[in-house]
Amino acid sequence: MNGFGLLLLRDIRLALREGGAIGIALGFYLMVVALIPIAVGPELKIMGKIAPGILWVALLLSALLSLGRIFKADFEDGTLEIIATSSLPLELSAAAKSLAHWLTTSLPLAIVTPIVGALLNLDISAIPIIVLTMLVGTLAISFFGSIVAALTLQTQCGGVLIAVMVLPLYLPTLVYGTVTVSIALTPPGSPWPSFLLLCAISLASIVIGPCASAAALRHHMQ
Repeated sequence: MNGFGLLLLRDIRLALREGGAIGIALGFYLMVVALIPIAVGPELKIMGKIAPGILWVALLLSALLSLGRIFKADFEDGTLEIIATSSLPLELSAAAKSLAHWLTTSLPLAIVTPIVGALLNLDISAIPIIVLTMLVGTLAISFFGSIVAALTLQTQCGGVLIAVMVLPLYLPTLVYGTVTVSIALTPPGSPWPSFLLLCAISLASIVIGPCASAAALRHHMQ
């Protein structure tokens, strides 16, 4: 197996072994979604209309909680320097770690969305399209998020700074994700143009994210 695959498997195993980041993200996701009906009230029609937007916002915030862990632990124990001096380019190493974050955090959040959506009276017909948009859109969450995680690696208040810096990068994903679902639920409009734009954003993040993250990591290790 090549270096990319080995690093990917290593990060997945570490995330599953620790379990904290995944548990916190899922717990926060469920907590936000559970509190919304209490705040809005028992109006099921209103809940059903705003459910896709609530689920997207809750997912973004939940995934954000674990962004700081993408590089932090490896930087603190010196593993990141070993990775940087290996035969695998640092850009591919950053891509592997970003993909591991998507597989262990963003992907599970997208998968549990149909179950969590029941708390918000989510229309059954909306489940396939909202899961599809989340599976695609969460790639941008992990790969764009890795840029900010790398930039804030040595800051004392990294969590707060990550939230401030990364949310503007998430806005296009949030907009096109919710717009795609809204159009799909209000025919005869076609949701595919906005969905393709969402795909384009995620593809751009896969290209830009590892390169920008690697540049930031090199700066910290100088």
